[in-house]
Formats: sequence, C-alpha cells, structure tokens
Amino acid sequence: MRVIGLAVVLTLGLSLAPLAAQAQQARVPRVGLLMPGTAQEQTSLSLLALREGLRDLGYAEGKTLTIEYRWAESRTDRWAELVADLVASKVDVILSPVTSSTVAARRATNNIPIVMMANADVVEEGIVQSLARPGGNITGVVILTSEIVGKRFELLQEVLPRIRRVAYLHSGGKREKSAAEQAGRRLGIQVESLEVHTQTDLEGVLEAAARSSAAGIVVGSAPLFHRNNYRVVQLINARRLPAIFFDRGFAEAGGFIAYGASIAAVWRRAAVFVDKILKGAKPADLPVEQPTKFELVINLKTAKALGLTIPQSVLGRADQVIE
Repeated sequence: MRVIGLAVVLTLGLSLAPLAAQAQQARVPRVGLLMPGTAQEQTSLSLLALREGLRDLGYAEGKTLTIEYRWAESRTDRWAELVADLVASKVDVILSPVTSSTVAARRATNNIPIVMMANADVVEEGIVQSLARPGGNITGVVILTSEIVGKRFELLQEVLPRIRRVAYLHSGGKREKSAAEQAGRRLGIQVESLEVHTQTDLEGVLEAAARSSAAGIVVGSAPLFHRNNYRVVQLINARRLPAIFFDRGFAEAGGFIAYGASIAAVWRRAAVFVDKILKGAKPADLPVEQPTKFELVINLKTAKALGLTIPQSVLGRADQVIE
C-alpha cells in the first residue's frame, strides 16, 4: 500500500508540474507608469506612441501586459507617494517619463528596474554611472535638451534676422535656462525669462510677453507645455508672436516652427527597453540611449498668417512643411 501511495503521489506530482509551469508562464507582466498629468491624458500622443511600440513587440495591453498608471496631476510632490505605491504592488518595471519622477523612483527602490525618459544630464545628476554602463537598476532614453536649445535660437534668428529680444518660456529647468541665456549672448539677443509652473499661469505670462518688446518666443522643453501643446499654441498665435517649439506636435497643432527629437519616437524606444527587461535583461547592462535624429517642422500656414516669409535656406532643411 505504501508503494502504491508513493506511486500515486509521484504521478500527481508529475502531472501537476506542467500545469504549475504553464501558470507561471501565463503570468501577465505589470508595468508601473508614472505620469505627470491627469487621467484625461490617456489618449495623449506620448501614450499612443508607447502603446504602438508595445503592440509592435507583441504585447496587448490588458491581455498580455498590464500598465499600472499613476497620475501626479501636475504635483511633483506626489512622486514619492506614487512610487511607493508601485513598489508595494511589486510591478515588474517602472516607466518614468520625467527626470523628477526618475529621481523619486531611484530613491524608492534598488531592485525594480526603471526605464527613464529624462531631459537632463543623468550622469552629472548621479542617476546613472555612465551612459554606456549605467549600473544599478536604471536605464532608458535621455534627451539632452540643453545641448539643442541654442539651435532653436539660431533658427529663430535665421528666420527673423533683425530680432533682438526673445521671450524664453520655461518651467524652471536651470541647465536649459542657462543654455538659453548663453545662446542669447552669443547671438546678440536679449533673453526675457518667463517661468511657468501651472496651466493657469500660461495666459498671464504670455500676455506679459506680448506687452513686452519681445519679437519672438522660444518654448522650453517642459512636460507642462507638451501636455498642453494645443493650448500653448493657441495662446501664442492669438498674440501674433512667432515661436519655435521643441516637438513636431506643436507645429502640427498650428505652431510656427518645431525643432527637436521626436517625443513619440522616444516613447516607442522606451517600449523596447521594457520588452528587453521583461525578457530578462538587466538595466545595468543596457546602455542609455540618446536620440540621433532631430526634426525640423515648419508650419507655412502659420507663417503666412503672421506675415512672415521663411528663407529658402531654412525651408530646404525642413523634414516637413505644413501648408
């Protein structure tokens, strides 16, 4: 009887083992996504690009992958609370689209992999050891916006050769602000710094820019502006100020000129990092990437509405001209 009982136990064990393995394989991975805005932005271009990137890699949200959204509602003081919630829920990866959320995630966990989309010098700020060998549990894509803000000033001056005063719209980023001021000194342009922290500040600040002698606007690369791109464009165009933006979405929304890395491409690339980590790669072994292509998009319709002629030297370099 003991022999028979042992045989039954062994048989059951062997028959249940594949079922247990299948159950393990069927586990749906969970990605925690920290978002600076509100749940109303579920259809934003960035999230659409992320979902598209994940679909291309074979993931179906809600079926083969779960995304745990956490919305900061424009309050950076909520990052610690939101990250703690994701850590407690034991997500497989944390996806962090802004530098401040990445810093909060880094403080909260050394174990859960973090895929960042930062617009800062992440080595200088101690987020990673180096771009080639990030070390620790963080990797992703970095847009060094301070390195190309000067190019935006140059483009605006090329279109408006007599421009002497430019309003620089930003949300407090010191490195990019410093780069803007340096570009102004190099080009002989006086830079008027306009700091915005909430959507409700936008109208008052832009009204102040319109009343000043600024002949154009350079819009800094802040998540606040990206989330409200249509509103930002509408307010600037209403004041008939030629502006240059950091993402093509602004030009597509009616903005004058956009020059910068494709934000949508960055989010699609973040999906690749998520996929690699879910398949077993370690963040420490995945080099941090930087965008290699920068897009120049010109809205000719807006130029005409402003009574401006775009030099052929600029038009010839455009990746897209919107008419």
